[in-house]
Parts: sequence; structure tokens; C-alpha cells
Amino acid sequence: MERLLSKKQVKEIVGFSLAHIDRMEHDPEYSHLGFPKRIKIGFRVFWVESEIYDWVAERIATR
Repeated sequence: MERLLSKKQVKEIVGFSLAHIDRMEHDPEYSHLGFPKRIKIGFRVFWVESEIYDWVAERIATR
């Protein structure tokens, strides 16, 4: 089973502010970054842990 991460946990992993995470998700200017999609459960949002770590690994590989 996949572990789900809260927005705060994602912030700690990627090192971006909560506002920047929102921009990467919703602003077309950032769509080329391919930030993982959120999962909404009730009023809360989560991300799949493996997708976040894969995204970070892709950023490292492209430097």
C-alpha cells in the first residue's frame, strides 16, 4: 500500500513554500515541471509518497 503525504510533509521534502506548491499544481506556467497530482480525501489533500520522491529524483537527474 502506498503511503500518503500531507501538504506539510511534501513541503518538507521538496523545500518549497505551500504557495509555490499550489502554483506548481495550478499555474500553467509551471505545468512543464510535471509536479504530481494531489489526492483529495474529504477536506484534506494528500500526495503519493513514491510520486513525490520520483519527481525529486527526476529533478536531480536533469541538473
